[in-house]
Amino acid sequence: MDIKMKVGILGATGYTGQELLRLLDNHPETEIVYLGSSSSAGKNIAEIYPHIGENGQVLANENVPDLDVLFVALPHGIAASRAEELLARGIKIIDLGADFRLKDSQEYERWYKVKHSSPQILKEAVYGLPELYRSKIQGKSLVANPGCFPTASLLALVPLLEAGLLNKDTIVIDAKSGVSGAGRGVTQAMHFSEVNENFKAYSVGEHRHTPEIEQQLSIAVNEPVFISFVPHLVPMTRGILATVYAKASGEIGNKQLLNKKLRDCLNDKYQQEKFVHLLPEGSWPQTKYCYGSNHAFLQIKYDERTGRVIIVSVIDNLVKGASGQAIQNMNILFGLPETMGLETRGLWP
Repeated sequence: MDIKMKVGILGATGYTGQELLRLLDNHPETEIVYLGSSSSAGKNIAEIYPHIGENGQVLANENVPDLDVLFVALPHGIAASRAEELLARGIKIIDLGADFRLKDSQEYERWYKVKHSSPQILKEAVYGLPELYRSKIQGKSLVANPGCFPTASLLALVPLLEAGLLNKDTIVIDAKSGVSGAGRGVTQAMHFSEVNENFKAYSVGEHRHTPEIEQQLSIAVNEPVFISFVPHLVPMTRGILATVYAKASGEIGNKQLLNKKLRDCLNDKYQQEKFVHLLPEGSWPQTKYCYGSNHAFLQIKYDERTGRVIIVSVIDNLVKGASGQAIQNMNILFGLPETMGLETRGLWP
């Protein structure tokens, strides 16, 4: 008889929590034995999310039982306060929040305005973007699942920076997100009448994903990188589209040759990847391509008139930008095929 991994989700009633439930339902090697929710303990999960079905799963309080892996799908500040005790019990942790993404606890405190509860274990955490850091994830017990904007941005930028094809001092990221990225909580800014037929920038120059992106880009070139990052809220449920601009580095030379170098760089990095796809020339990514899936789509072009490289990257913010990537990380931790439970393609139209 097969022994399945015992899996728990802390924060099961949020959007990323229910997305984990939806995806893990198709995972043949997991058994969900714990659903934690401080606000809804005692309720059947189907009372909150009927689409999940009557599976008899009752939400529990935040007393975590023995597990193989725990997904923490809670706001920042909570995972850090629980992680050390859980790790000591042999439970692997995949944190979908921000507590372990930044390597410097003071930087975390500056951007998130809370004291970091466990700075002593930051060094144990690995940044969980598999296509870029797969070998570092293997064998770890604490994974910092990347943010949604950083996932889209880093997939586009890191290979090109590592290859020396971009000027690191000229990077601008203009990114748009669907409303589900704000979570399930109710605020005035998320009301239908505030969002519908509206399009706005927010957290300009101060979004909390900025230091996360800068940290990973700085690692890529081994020196500090600073970016201009402006997120926007789009009146759609899911999806992120990031348009990235940067000057080409060094001698530009022939336009066709540079375009080939840029495409070859991304092709070489991602042609063997199951979830990241460089589209044919002239085909530009759309968020619908990855709706409900763990796939990412990229396109790149050199604009000879301005000397800028333009990259467009799209993901589903709740899947590759959160829960799908978390399951991908789980598969790596336990030596399973990365695609297990994540084979679903995007829903179209």
